[in-house]
Amino acid sequence: MLDKFTHLHVHSHYSLLDGLAKIDELIEKAKACGMDALAITDHGVMYGVVEFYKKAIAAGIKPIIGAEMYLTTGSRLEKTAGKSDIRYHLILLAKDKTGYHNLVKLVTKAHLEGFYYKPRIDKELLEKYHEGLIALTACPQGEIPSALLAGDWAKAKKLVSEYTKVFGKGNFYLEIMDHPNDLNQVRLNEQLIKLAEEAEAPLVATNDTHYLNKEDDDVHDVLLCVQTNRTVGEKERMTMKGEDYSLKPADEMIRAFRNIPEAIKNTQKITEMCNLKLELDKIELPHFPLPEDKTPDI
Repeated sequence: MLDKFTHLHVHSHYSLLDGLAKIDELIEKAKACGMDALAITDHGVMYGVVEFYKKAIAAGIKPIIGAEMYLTTGSRLEKTAGKSDIRYHLILLAKDKTGYHNLVKLVTKAHLEGFYYKPRIDKELLEKYHEGLIALTACPQGEIPSALLAGDWAKAKKLVSEYTKVFGKGNFYLEIMDHPNDLNQVRLNEQLIKLAEEAEAPLVATNDTHYLNKEDDDVHDVLLCVQTNRTVGEKERMTMKGEDYSLKPADEMIRAFRNIPEAIKNTQKITEMCNLKLELDKIELPHFPLPEDKTPDI
């Protein structure tokens, strides 16, 4: 019987004007719900990583460090209206120190080289800095979900092969979510389950957490209005109301995916693979090699 679940797609308030819950609150609820691990995956940034890591460890929660990256299928260096406006989402989780360092490099280059309205990476960077990372397909704005929603099955299947090749078998997962009032997500889940079987790719269940409790959706909706410069009364605007994007207790997630138990089991498989240990009390200075006839003093 399944009795454990780990949230692997979680936004804190460091997902600016998008995530509502503070790190203390997320860890406190995870602890209260009997969870022993939790991820942080803020949009394109790692602002909250050290705070999250330290507080999770102190609370007896295993911290899983990640980010939800913005991916352009062209070059991150190209910044022209139209083509460069297309950004797909991709969840990356660090398995170890190598993965953490690569995640830092990706986030840094996304800001310094790829920034165009959002900090963007490209597939060239993924090829170079994929080691030690686990990838999830993210929300309907991910590249594979977008292909499925557009009806391009062949492209979606090809992309599964490409991502699996980059990250390695066992390090790439198709992400499904339980948002039954979102018809796109319902349709997408059906296709992802079929794609997983046909492409021999594993599934993983997430909830794309943006706030702490279900009743926080009204406040979160106001936050989205601030982000998009809209008002609550407007009808044609971005909203996440009507669905529950909270940090759901494990039993709710297990019940929601009772017909797809492997998607729950894989949250534990990923949790077991992620064993990052940060040495925050250790000073690490860069090494600069010197010519043979020179010393640091001369």
